[in-house]
Amino acid sequence: MGVFASTVDQESSGHEQVVFCQDKQTGLKAIIGIYSTALGPALGGTRFYPYASEDAALADVLNLSRGMAYKNALAGLDLGGGKAVIWGDPEQMKSEALLRAYGRFVESLGGRYYTACDVGTYVADMDVVARETRYVTGRSVEHGGAGDSSILTAWGVFQGMRAAAEHAWGAPTLHGKRVGVAGLGKVGKYLVAHLLDDGAEVVATDVNPNALKWARATHPQVTLVDDAAALVAADIDVYAPCALGGALDDDTVSTLRAKVVAGAANNQLAHPGIEKILADRGILYAPDYVVNAGGVIQVADEIEGFNFDRAKLRATRIFDTTREILRLADAEGVPPAVAADRLAERRMADVGRLRTIHLP
Repeated sequence: MGVFASTVDQESSGHEQVVFCQDKQTGLKAIIGIYSTALGPALGGTRFYPYASEDAALADVLNLSRGMAYKNALAGLDLGGGKAVIWGDPEQMKSEALLRAYGRFVESLGGRYYTACDVGTYVADMDVVARETRYVTGRSVEHGGAGDSSILTAWGVFQGMRAAAEHAWGAPTLHGKRVGVAGLGKVGKYLVAHLLDDGAEVVATDVNPNALKWARATHPQVTLVDDAAALVAADIDVYAPCALGGALDDDTVSTLRAKVVAGAANNQLAHPGIEKILADRGILYAPDYVVNAGGVIQVADEIEGFNFDRAKLRATRIFDTTREILRLADAEGVPPAVAADRLAERRMADVGRLRTIHLP
């Protein structure tokens, strides 16, 4: 095992620590990014993905770990923000030895970073990682964990979407609205069920043929379209990006017909300034790291001994947090993403300052 680099330009990224980890025998190449521990140990999942380059992997982990700091702050957790990526194809490379090697790198950080599931990693993987480190959440129920965190991620997104609907149309419901869901994976499939139960009409798409097959069999009333471009151009009231980040770029925003954007994907804004373009077009954007915090709330609950009802109650409060952010945005005359950032930064500064009070 070895570290193939230890730092990046932290002054420009704003991160406390970025660690590049390598184990040649298993093929492991991982990057762990710790953005902030102002509120507590950094918590964020591990993404296993075949990035085009090391630079692409690094860019993703920097963006994701920063987003986790803001997400955890707004979720009311006493946890900082971190994230990790494993560079490679999980279908080809994932093995017990690789996951355990990764676990040893997590353990070497001494509790500064807690990991969990993300794209390409699952509950069973976290059970393997946990054989080498104590700092793992998102474990199976059999091992004292919370199980599938996408359950409360979807529930939280639904609560945030309800708050956005109230702000846009005056009632906290999606009943009678046409919602476009881009991505029917771990979170999207649960979100679709909540929307249908609430009386929404759902239009959806996914790049995975098996996901489309699942939708046809499970929810035949859902209208399926060819791709995300077709979904964006469709006559929908709400757009819910639930796949990878960067879904809201210039082209998408210029053609989007929805009045509300609220989805599960991380880092939906392709670049700074998109939030203003959305606002200028009259599109209400519920910040992704606010509405998709249900999953991190669920796995964070494991740290004190998991209780599903307690975690679900906390995830339900995403409705109140989203409502408050949208109210602040209107009051301060800024886009919701800016209002959310300000609220998160205020909590990190105010609570983080308490760590300067010396304890014996």
